Amino acid sequence: MTELNIQIEELISQNANDFQISKVFKNYFKNYVASIDTTLETTGGKDFFVKHTKHTDKFLILLYKYILRKNFGSYQPMSSSVPISLIALGSYGRQQLCIYSDIDIMILYEDIKGYNLKEIMEEFITLAWDCGLKLGSRVHELKEVALSVEQDITIKSSILESRMIFGSKYLWYGYENVLNLIRKTNQKEFVLEKLEEHKQRLLKYPLKMEPNIKDGFGGIRESNMMYWIANILYGTTDTKTLIGTEFTEEEYRKYRQSLEYIFQVRNALHNIARKKQDQVTFDILPELSTKLGFKNTPRHTKDRQCMAKLLTCLHIIHSFTATMVKKFTRGVIFKAENITKLKEHRYKKNLYIVENTLYTSFNAKQVTLNTLLKELIELPAKVTRFDRSYIYYASKTKLPKTQTKELQKNIKAMLYKKRLYPVIKLIYNAGLFEAILPSTKKIIDQPQFDGYHQHPVDVHSIATLKFAEEIKDPYIQEIFNSLTKQQKSITKLVALFHDIGKGRPTDHHIVGEKLFKGMGLSFGFDEEHTKIGARLVRYHNMMSYIATHEDIYSEKTILNFVGLVKSELALKMLYVVTYCDISAVGKNIYNSSMASLLKQLYTQTLPAFENEDLLNESARRVAKQNTIKNLKRYKELPNLVKKKIMYISSNQMFLILKAEDILDIAIKAKDVNNYIYKIMNTTHLTIRIIRNVPLNLGYLLGKLEFLNIASMNIFKLYDNKKAFYISFTEKVDDEDLPFIEEVIKSSFDMSKTTKSAAPIIKKENIKVNCNHTAHLASMSIVAKDQKGLFAYIAKIFDDFNIEIESAKLHTIKGYAKDLLLIEKNGNFCGNQDDIIDLMCTEDKIEKAE
Repeated sequence: MTELNIQIEELISQNANDFQISKVFKNYFKNYVASIDTTLETTGGKDFFVKHTKHTDKFLILLYKYILRKNFGSYQPMSSSVPISLIALGSYGRQQLCIYSDIDIMILYEDIKGYNLKEIMEEFITLAWDCGLKLGSRVHELKEVALSVEQDITIKSSILESRMIFGSKYLWYGYENVLNLIRKTNQKEFVLEKLEEHKQRLLKYPLKMEPNIKDGFGGIRESNMMYWIANILYGTTDTKTLIGTEFTEEEYRKYRQSLEYIFQVRNALHNIARKKQDQVTFDILPELSTKLGFKNTPRHTKDRQCMAKLLTCLHIIHSFTATMVKKFTRGVIFKAENITKLKEHRYKKNLYIVENTLYTSFNAKQVTLNTLLKELIELPAKVTRFDRSYIYYASKTKLPKTQTKELQKNIKAMLYKKRLYPVIKLIYNAGLFEAILPSTKKIIDQPQFDGYHQHPVDVHSIATLKFAEEIKDPYIQEIFNSLTKQQKSITKLVALFHDIGKGRPTDHHIVGEKLFKGMGLSFGFDEEHTKIGARLVRYHNMMSYIATHEDIYSEKTILNFVGLVKSELALKMLYVVTYCDISAVGKNIYNSSMASLLKQLYTQTLPAFENEDLLNESARRVAKQNTIKNLKRYKELPNLVKKKIMYISSNQMFLILKAEDILDIAIKAKDVNNYIYKIMNTTHLTIRIIRNVPLNLGYLLGKLEFLNIASMNIFKLYDNKKAFYISFTEKVDDEDLPFIEEVIKSSFDMSKTTKSAAPIIKKENIKVNCNHTAHLASMSIVAKDQKGLFAYIAKIFDDFNIEIESAKLHTIKGYAKDLLLIEKNGNFCGNQDDIIDLMCTEDKIEKAE
């Protein structure tokens, strides 16, 4: 910085113009930013923030001094005599300035005659921008500050973090007096508005596997929030001063250590991205973990270690700040009439239940874990939430060195509570998860990098339990209601512990089964229920896998599935757990398409527990035909039509559809000369077509390649007629329906084609089975998810005159996993090598090269 000062002085003495001088400033700042890599190697976190802030201070002071020199020449007064003060705001004011953060400053002035202040301030801002500084500037006259704050809460928050950089001290002293008044004015309104703003921010940025470390759960904004409230209510500019009065030194130490790690992560993120970057994404994590000094170990990769520590720190920051904000603000937002309300809702000494929430005093005495558990067991079922005061009270519980039999008995009683989720959420938020349930040690803050789960293992597991107590699917709720009280409890425990084996080198399904058995033994669960629960943990994702990847109308598939679940009771419990597990992954993962597949698998499997012969395809077809014959509409049909319905070619139609639906299609097909169609667009788009003339399926799907297909069934009827049921994963806008209608009509022109890039499919990822059933062959394909993938395959099949009976199309973790069932008409199995050659364009390209 001294060298820069000398350069500027030389240029001024040489009467250099503004452009030449601004170029020197700009080059200096550019070189400084480029050298930050080296600085970060020895300095991280708060230390770097302070150094970077001080360096920025000096640079801004030099810019300002140059402007003063330029305007006053040889008659330049002392800087403190000019009625301008440069004041740092926001993160810059807190001395937490990151590499690519905006530099927020206020140019404070007093309009004194004799100074050309407007020109000085404008030139300073322009020069700062010309130098490449990301300056966020406010210009306020001293007398206007209080009014500006009243109009905007954001300005008030920023101003609370004011720090003088340079300029008139006299003006700064006046500003400090205004600040003191601002802190004391409308405190309650400020607190309430800030609390609501903070709540909305956390709803927008919840804890996910790619966390936002600035605005999200446990991020820097949560720390800021605590500072703002402490500043307003206690007048402190350093929360450390509240040690001993509002929190202990140990509590503050853990919080500050966690915050320091977040600072290090943020510095590294900015440095890697070369821009403002506050989200830890999967693609940036490998370089981030290396920069932070993590190394791969035999048990855990550096990425996993880095993310696990980050998740732990975010939890500590959130827990501490949320508790302290509640503690700080309880006095200012307290209403006198609440005293009467609390007395009315007193549950026990120091315990109050108001609107299903349990409250206690922040000064409640520490109790043993046994005492806490007894208190939780006895709570009425109406308690669905725990206030921060109770979470804080629970977090201070005295923990035993070992679990006594009495403690284990109380843990079991707690786990069998009718409303388990609120209690589990409490012990998790209070940091008691591992102490009460030791087998959960490895899943706490355990990242999931599979591209499917959106939350860490612990958060996902607790969310799965929540869905078990808040089932939204009426059909699954009915099944859950049919279980006994104990069966419901075990189902919920499987939901909670289904991923308990994660975080270990062995397959988490196998480890989870052992851990569940061990837990059942130590807590004294019923032996039979423990056995069922452990089996369900072992196979907890098999139902969703089979429903989305296999032919659920195949006798072999169903018998294999039955061999896994063993009993009708286990099937019911697994169905509920599968619903909860998928729902907990994220919004819209459990959708109408997934619900339909799971329900079909469940209803196809149930008969096997009564009589395995009912799984035989021929027997199921005959049973469905007999049901159709008993329908009133069928009996009223002409005998010729009745005969045609019984001889419908498609076996799958009788296996998949209800009797009423089969009859409905068959009757509609009777009068079809060319084609009819129906478009449904409620929860998702479905197209139904019955045709008597050829349908250009490759063209139809090619024109609709912007939509993801969920499933397709093609039923061969009678008189050469076919029914097509094509379901997509999403709903379309109503204004798109005319376009879809036009595409359907155009698809009966067999000369039409579509141009689309050939997708990449590898031969080793295609599996063909020409003996899938007596009537059907199967082809399974795994490929990267690509637009037009199935349309491309359908076009090849059209060219070979191959009849697709049904298609199950599923995308997960960026990969399409498709299962096609193909009619054995002599055109597929004999030509399978040629068909696969045409499908695998990538292999041809590689050979040509």
